[in-house]
Amino acid sequence: MEFMQALRARWKAADTLVCVGLDPEPGRFPARFPGDEDAVFSFCRGIVDATAPYVCAFKPQIAHFAALGAEDALARLVAHIHAAHPGIPVILDSKRGDIGSTAQHYASEAFDRYGADAVTANPYLGRDSVQPFLDRADRGVVILCRTSNPGAGDLQDLVAQDGDGVARPLYQHVAGKVAREWNTHGNCMLVVGATWPAQLREVREIVGDVPFLVPGVGAQGGDVEAVVSNAKTADGTGLVVSSSRAVLYASSGEDFAEAAADAARALRDQINHYR
Repeated sequence: MEFMQALRARWKAADTLVCVGLDPEPGRFPARFPGDEDAVFSFCRGIVDATAPYVCAFKPQIAHFAALGAEDALARLVAHIHAAHPGIPVILDSKRGDIGSTAQHYASEAFDRYGADAVTANPYLGRDSVQPFLDRADRGVVILCRTSNPGAGDLQDLVAQDGDGVARPLYQHVAGKVAREWNTHGNCMLVVGATWPAQLREVREIVGDVPFLVPGVGAQGGDVEAVVSNAKTADGTGLVVSSSRAVLYASSGEDFAEAAADAARALRDQINHYR
């Protein structure tokens, strides 16, 4: 099943827009894990298995694995998700974007090495830097648009004029270009942060039903009601609302997996309340 088909099927079958981000930090693992040589995989697998009923996607963050030398754990984790929870797509959060053969290798890394169903990508270098991702019509390309971090506006809010003389913030140019020109296979999403509800609304008006990956709820303080009311599509979907730390580290005790499940379920229910 193609990524977009799988995502839409999961929205409907599980009635959830929640994505759990998998950002392992061993210093925050429960006490049982320091003696486990495979702690990164074991912890993340526990989170995945507990939260799977409440999510539409999982989003492992590649730097959290690579910095620990845990790339093998990442590959095995993606394989575990596909085997144990078929139908739940995996978005590899790597924010890649480069030119020529390098971009092709990044696409191969995400889709062939790790087996991800989608990948986050940085559009700053232009279309050719993400074209190898776009060409994989069965996989998703989640393109940075208006990110959730405090410094997002340093560049993304700069007013730029396009070829038709229309001046507007850079993130709006990105949104329009992705929706009108890059999404030829219908496999694009946009990253728009929960911390910017007005921008969520603006981007939704520009791109129609193109889905959003929305980070920034939970630890970053994004408002769920504002996210849903400003960014959902007409059918009450169109969103992948990502939470990482608030789910992963809901408890530092032996009940870490159960607490993560409770946090994911609570977020699902909160989102659905406003749909």
